[in-house]
Amino acid sequence: MRSTGACSDAIERLRRGIAEADAVVVGAGSGLSTASGMTYSGERFESNFADFIGRYGYRDMYTAGFYPYPTPEEFWAYWSRHIHLNRYAQDSGPAYRRLRALMSGKDCFVITTNVDHCFQKAGFDELRLFCTQGDYGLWQCAKPCHQRTYDNEAPVRRMVAEQRDMRIPTELIPRCPRCGGPMANNLRSDDTFVEDEAWHLAAGRYRDFLRGHEGARLLFLELGVGWNTPGIIKYPFQRMAAGNERAVYACVNLGEAAAPRELEGRSILVDGDIGEVLRELEEA
Repeated sequence: MRSTGACSDAIERLRRGIAEADAVVVGAGSGLSTASGMTYSGERFESNFADFIGRYGYRDMYTAGFYPYPTPEEFWAYWSRHIHLNRYAQDSGPAYRRLRALMSGKDCFVITTNVDHCFQKAGFDELRLFCTQGDYGLWQCAKPCHQRTYDNEAPVRRMVAEQRDMRIPTELIPRCPRCGGPMANNLRSDDTFVEDEAWHLAAGRYRDFLRGHEGARLLFLELGVGWNTPGIIKYPFQRMAAGNERAVYACVNLGEAAAPRELEGRSILVDGDIGEVLRELEEA
């Protein structure tokens, strides 16, 4: 079921849905970060990676992250700059701040596939936040030889400061403190992703939140979730909303606002720019 009707009417329904809900479960994908200025292509990419673009010819940060760099010095030159830009160099942006203001005073939990730490920067309670796919600010053993992650801020900043000609000094290549093997970013891409103790605690808190609100007037608010990994947020939200006759499913996504027909009458579909939608909600 695709979005129909005027966007302003849907936004007003969403405003009422937030106000009337006993609790809100926010599910956020990359579209929310894009709405806050965290774009992976265009001017932001070109101005920060002109040298890499000139040498390798790729067109966006996503593609660049999978490029088979010939040496670890080049791999970490790119990735340290990528991590620094998207994790440490800027704040959360307006979309996250507006969402935080809208959720003020609400019983709310956030599940997100985003790895840029923007929810934390915007002031969301970390005990009500589950980042399923990792965090740019963490490293892990690439094997992995153990299930632990490590903060990378200091070494990343040093890599950015000391890289020359798209290479970091060899002595800055990160090594696992246990096995001495290479380190990797703690980003889910295959079965080597480390789900450390903090990850499991967050997953448990999310399950407990859902169990504690069974049968309540829940608003499942999906923001910018695409079709790369619908099994993490989109499908579970739709299934849980369908199973609770008091629940409402809301989807805000430019060009991709849709819901199953089973949720007709209990879904709010906003086909619009997330940043503008949040601005209108905040002003209302």
